[in-house]
Amino acid sequence: MSQVSTESPSSKSGPKPRHPLYWVPSLYLAMGLPNVTVGVVAAILYKNMGISNQDIALYTSQMYLPWVLKPLWAPFLEPFKTKRWWVISMEFAMMASLGMVAFSLPLDGFFRLSLAFFWITGFASATQDIVADGVYMTTMKRKDQARYAGVQGMCWNLGAVIASGLLVTLTGWLRNGLELSWAHCWMIVMGGTALAMGGFGLWHLKTLPVGEVSPLAGQKASAAWPALKKSWVSFFQKPQIWMMLTVVFFYRFGEGFIEKFGPLFMLDPREVGGLGLDNEALGYISGTVGTIAFIAGAFLGGFLVARLSLKRSFFLLALILNVPNATYFILSQTLPDNLYVIGGIVALEKFGFGMGSVGHMLYMMQQLAPGPFKMTHYAFATGVMAMTRWSTGSLSGWVYSLCGENYSTFFVFVLLASVPPIVLAWMAPFPLDHEEE
Repeated sequence: MSQVSTESPSSKSGPKPRHPLYWVPSLYLAMGLPNVTVGVVAAILYKNMGISNQDIALYTSQMYLPWVLKPLWAPFLEPFKTKRWWVISMEFAMMASLGMVAFSLPLDGFFRLSLAFFWITGFASATQDIVADGVYMTTMKRKDQARYAGVQGMCWNLGAVIASGLLVTLTGWLRNGLELSWAHCWMIVMGGTALAMGGFGLWHLKTLPVGEVSPLAGQKASAAWPALKKSWVSFFQKPQIWMMLTVVFFYRFGEGFIEKFGPLFMLDPREVGGLGLDNEALGYISGTVGTIAFIAGAFLGGFLVARLSLKRSFFLLALILNVPNATYFILSQTLPDNLYVIGGIVALEKFGFGMGSVGHMLYMMQQLAPGPFKMTHYAFATGVMAMTRWSTGSLSGWVYSLCGENYSTFFVFVLLASVPPIVLAWMAPFPLDHEEE
């Protein structure tokens, strides 16, 4: 948040430093699981519980706001405790909030109650993201950061596999196999997710390093105000910052509409233009097959950047991410009933998304984050990325209604929304030229 401290992480009480493989995989798994649960799985839960598509899109999209706004409170974490303390506290907080989601589902007012507890989970998850990235960046040397970047990304996406794949599939099995109500199916799954977050908290009590000690540590909250002001001012003084922010915001603009309405399209019955899948099939396709394809694409994207450099490969990566958005238009036109065909087409889109998203993340790390406030500026950049998810999710219900609740027309709009990201990627500025690094 401010200038890097020379104080060693070991100067604060904490566990004896362990090999990164003890804590990096679990840390990023614990980040991916609640993020996808709030951002994607909640929409599937509400679909099963009978909430309309428009309400699902509107209300669940607002839950992206904690990730949008996290730069506002990031400096206020510094004066109090350590990064390790904040990570573990947020994991136990998410255990409690997700447990309350589970207990609220059988109640008459479950929609409002569960939304409130999902909101709490979102704020705790966004806070965990800030300090967990801080632990990673300030504990490990730059060489080790690069060495474990693949593990980091893979484990975050493993959280996505568990949340949108295995957990959704489990609800389908509980529904079809045990004939439980949707409320009780999701109550079991949300309760299990809560216990998992508690398990991460217990594991990290033993393994997670403290992270760099902040220069603001031990001071009052008022000390964070100058740091907040300085970090904001220095961020917007970066060369070509507004154009870079525009590129970051629009890079995943078309895909943002798919993220919210793709699962709803696959769950809706065929008589209204959907694919008529059940939760088991959706979990298998979107969560398991789709996420494996995403991870494969991400590794290939990293290889491409390593060979060509980010500057030379950025436009190609934007094409690879946005062109496969046409797959959902193809699905809405053909409405295949073969699960393997659907899975193959969705996997193609997820592979392109995984490969193209590498360019997005590296652009934020290499062009927007560098400087004395690297952690906070990276939080700014990821907050803009979250703003894309919030805005596209919020608009998607309105666009769906404007398209006459016709999925084919809706996915034509998605294709049009995928053009600006490609144009902006071609125009993207690279004011920091450290390709040799």
